[in-house]
Amino acid sequence: MKKLVVAALALCICTVSYAQKKKDLIKEVAALKSEASILKNELNELKKAKEVNLNDSIHKFSYAFGVEIGSNLKMVGIKSINYDVFAVALEETLNGNEKIAKVDASDLIRKNISELKELEAKKQRKEGELFLAENAKREGVKTTESGLQYEILTAGNGAKPTADDEVEVHYEGKLIDGTIFDSSIQREESIVFGVSQVIKGWTEALQLMPVGSKYRIYIPQELAYGERGAGGQIPPYAALIFDVELISIK
Repeated sequence: MKKLVVAALALCICTVSYAQKKKDLIKEVAALKSEASILKNELNELKKAKEVNLNDSIHKFSYAFGVEIGSNLKMVGIKSINYDVFAVALEETLNGNEKIAKVDASDLIRKNISELKELEAKKQRKEGELFLAENAKREGVKTTESGLQYEILTAGNGAKPTADDEVEVHYEGKLIDGTIFDSSIQREESIVFGVSQVIKGWTEALQLMPVGSKYRIYIPQELAYGERGAGGQIPPYAALIFDVELISIK
């Protein structure tokens, strides 16, 4: 009899325990569903926040302001930022609660941009040196005492210009990754200039070329634009490649 009572009590306890676990599980599932619903709503709100309506004056102004800032960041070599932190700083500054004073922020920005430019310059310089070292090994590539490299694509038989001459040329300029930054060929319009009025690499190369010839010249950064770069398209310390056709001496 005692054994039956004990068994009955154990069964009751198990039943109660199972019922309690079931209730707890139902509560947990309900809580998870609630959290999932909240997350879904938040994601929808984020999506809505990213929708741009350029017919709305505030949207249009905000977007234009973003373009202005983004263009400036891109120009100084900054490719990405933490957008969430940027938004917080923007809102806090508009409300007068910024965590960094403007003068300190300006100093910090200048320092970071300077460091980024220095790193990019070292990278460009190293890549240019490696490229030219390998390029010099190719058949048909000649290297002058200054470090200028060239190969003859079309041999001309005309006169060679001097440093005092003006010449008419067609050309196309590229970075070593193949990016075209300037091309009279694409514009379908040749250009006339003084042989001594261009970068050192051009001045040297032109005096090697007979009229009617076409050369591909590889210019080390020190014979190109060096540490200053050019036009936002040519980075500091970039080695350059030009296809040059010498049409005439003026």
